[in-house]
Amino acid sequence: MMTKDDVTILILEAKKKQGYSWADIAGKIGMSPVFTHSACVGMNAFPLAKANELVALLGLPAESADILAESPTKSWEQTVPTDPCIYRFYEIVGVYGSTLKALIHEEFGDGIMSAIDFDMSVTRVPNSKGDRVKVEMSGKYLQYNAW
Repeated sequence: MMTKDDVTILILEAKKKQGYSWADIAGKIGMSPVFTHSACVGMNAFPLAKANELVALLGLPAESADILAESPTKSWEQTVPTDPCIYRFYEIVGVYGSTLKALIHEEFGDGIMSAIDFDMSVTRVPNSKGDRVKVEMSGKYLQYNAW
């Protein structure tokens, strides 16, 4: 029986072989590149219809669709990431996390930004000093309940 990790390997191999970018794949199945990648690497579940489209697009075994639609168990193998790009996001949260929390609480009250009802995009912004990476996140505000 295949696992999410097995399907991820098949996806990455097919993506490389077919020369697709994540934006290409996402566009062909009608989803965002952010969610498409996240679901392809097992951190989110595809709706079954979208999983079937992905499987057909990449020529994966049919059973892959059911696996892609399964709810994931999200886990991280390292406490502090060592990949430089991922580490910088970890560093941003370490440096600015309490600032973001304080500003969210001032604007909305005591609560959090949802990572479930959530949108994210990554775009390039030309700049004379070197292009900039623009990451935009938008999550539903969830107020803590006072019991």
